[in-house]
Amino acid sequence: MAEERADRVAGQKAVRNEEAVSRFVERFASQLTEAGMQRMAARVFAQLLASDEGAMTSAELGEALRISPAAVSGAVSYLNQVSMISREREPGSRRDRYVLHNELWYETFTRKDQVLTLWEKTLREGSASLGSDSPAGTRIAETAAFFEFMQGEMLRLMERWRAHKATLDLA
Repeated sequence: MAEERADRVAGQKAVRNEEAVSRFVERFASQLTEAGMQRMAARVFAQLLASDEGAMTSAELGEALRISPAAVSGAVSYLNQVSMISREREPGSRRDRYVLHNELWYETFTRKDQVLTLWEKTLREGSASLGSDSPAGTRIAETAAFFEFMQGEMLRLMERWRAHKATLDLA
């Protein structure tokens, strides 16, 4: 890895082992699928992540993954809907490119934080309407408290990540 980075720094393009890239894409996609992501969306996301530009056209994705245009379309629609990628028009062309967001993981976890806020509010309202002294109300209040705790921890964690990221040498 350090050798590949040194090659790029020296102005030489690192040689990609496409078979190894393909194995990575399928392995990571499988892990994302096991975590709950749609299978084809996971494959497209992993392929975009593994691309040097972090962006590919539908045709490039289809060719790299050996999937149909319809499969690419469904996957990118899902990824766009959950804000993991965006669609951009290729300059001077009618073709779209699908692009990973900058700071993808930070943005993804920040959006999850917004979801936690919404869930916490709804859960607190639910606990109040069920009666906080009832078993269901108590259980729901505990869940709301958990989300409130997670939200605070997530904010602190993201602040620590930004500070840590500034110290990384990932040329």
